[in-house]
Amino acid sequence: MTVVSVSMPEELLDSVDRFAEDHGYTGRSEVVRDAARNLLNEFEDSKLEGRSLMGTVTVLFDFEESDVEHEMMQLRHEHEEMVTSHVHNHVGDHYCMELFIVEGGLEEIATFVGKIRATQDTLSLDYSVTPVDHIDGTA
Repeated sequence: MTVVSVSMPEELLDSVDRFAEDHGYTGRSEVVRDAARNLLNEFEDSKLEGRSLMGTVTVLFDFEESDVEHEMMQLRHEHEEMVTSHVHNHVGDHYCMELFIVEGGLEEIATFVGKIRATQDTLSLDYSVTPVDHIDGTA
């Protein structure tokens, strides 16, 4: 097996180690391999390919600690044909939540989510997609 060096904040590494111990993994490498597999399989659902989808993408970040808000605005404009609605909310004293409503194909939405995921200093990212080409429940 090839050895890969990965940089991560100490806090994240501690979380990975605790997760490995709490969930019976043999170590952090196994956790990282499992996470990589899950990430790569995230948008490989053949039931969604070639279909018209809609979804929600929610991002939480600390606006005092980064430039994430500006980066979210840039992504929104870059993908304006797919982002049908956008809501920005303040949460607590220094957090912001961005909610994007998106419509498009699997590859478009996956690209958008990937760019958000790659944005440094996001605290959380959650999303869901559903086919809208057959709303009657037979999809």
